[in-house]
Order: sequence, then structure tokens, then C-alpha cells
Amino acid sequence: MIVKDARFEITAVSPAQYPQSNLPEIAFVGRSNVGKSSIINSLLNRKKLARISGTPGKTREINFYNVNEKLFFVDLPGYGYASVSKQKKSSWGNIIETYLLTRHQLKVIILLVDVRHEPSADDKQMYDWLVANNVPHMVVATKIDKITRSAVNPRLSDIRKALNAAEGIKVFPYSSETRQGREALWEAIDEYVEEE
Repeated sequence: MIVKDARFEITAVSPAQYPQSNLPEIAFVGRSNVGKSSIINSLLNRKKLARISGTPGKTREINFYNVNEKLFFVDLPGYGYASVSKQKKSSWGNIIETYLLTRHQLKVIILLVDVRHEPSADDKQMYDWLVANNVPHMVVATKIDKITRSAVNPRLSDIRKALNAAEGIKVFPYSSETRQGREALWEAIDEYVEEE
């Protein structure tokens, strides 16, 4: 997709606040410091559209970004940040789960994991939840510019095994810095949007 127009649409914490629209939605989820804002910005060719926080765990709401008046990118709250209270973690979990279970416009969820580390217990729990609830999903390994080129494929394989990913689920390598993987990920996103 050629991105001609991308803008922040709305912030929401409950279904009543979601955009009143039938446009397809592509949602991004992952740990607080996995680079969700960076990947959204790089996919949309914008530097500061999705706000990148210096404090992991800061995004507490769902942010919707309108792309070409054709679809929404949806930035879900990051999970797994250690200094956040259990009550707050539970609240964020409810915000994410409510969106994933009730939003019929959701076409696919993109689970982001840091290529440098084994998927966390929270990543595995999120992946298992997506599978158990039949939510269409993809996995993207971020920050591939931080490791050597020869290490990328072994790390992707390790991530697949750690998540116990089904045969047809691809793990996309991605770098927000170099844009490596951008075209392949857009092609995969387009397939979900074109199903409309």
C-alpha cells in the first residue's frame, strides 16, 4: 500500500469510544518496549505520528490511526512492564481483551516480539490467548538491525518454537531503523484488508 494520508484519529479505553466506522483494523500488541510506535511510524512513513515514550508502559489507552481513509492501525497498550502495579496490569489486560473480543472490524493482530530475546511469559500468554480465541494473527520480530544478519533466521526459528506457532504462521523480521521487512509486512497486511 502507498500511504498518502495517515493521521491520529482517536484514543479510547472502552467500546463506546472506538471510532464509529466499518473500516478494517490492523492491531499491534506487544511488550512495552518492543517498538510498537516505531514500527507504526515506519510503516506509515511518518516520524512522530505514533508517540514514542521514553517511559515503557506509558501507553494506557488504545490509539487509532487512520490510513488513507481505508483502514485503521490500532496501537494497543503495551504489557509486561515490571514497575506497573498488578491492578493496573489487570486494567490494561481488560482494555486489550475487550477490544480483541468485541471489535468486528479487526482483521488481524500483529504480535511484536524483540528478536534479541526469547519471547517472555507475557508474549507466550498473549500468543496462546490469540490461538485459543481464533483471532487472526501474525508475528513480527522487531529490531533485527541490532543483531548480525546471519543470526536473524536462527532467531526467527527460536521465536516460532518458543511460541509454539502453528505451521502456517510466519514470523516476519523487521527493522524500524532500516525499514527492512517493510514491504513484506505491508503485503501481508494488504491481504487482510483486501478480503473486505
